[in-house]
Amino acid sequence: MLTREQKETMLNQILELMTAIAYDEPVESAPAPEKKPEKVKMLTVKECTELIDGLSEHTVRMLVAQNKIKYIRTGEGVRGKILVNKVDLLNYFQN
Repeated sequence: MLTREQKETMLNQILELMTAIAYDEPVESAPAPEKKPEKVKMLTVKECTELIDGLSEHTVRMLVAQNKIKYIRTGEGVRGKILVNKVDLLNYFQN
């Protein structure tokens, strides 16, 4: 249940919004819409080479070794599968 102060605050916000709409004024105190977090797409080394023409698996592995692109290693130790962040890979080659 809302307190009296919360109800008054909500009514004041509604009144401000209605006034702004009626007079075509920009709304300053309107709450920002919630942004859904973007899904992170991870690619295997082979998928990276298929995404970018002319890119070799060796080059992807070198970029990972030099920490130039974001990645994670699944499994145990150095034998784990490398998964590369797709957005980071594309940004690296665009800049």
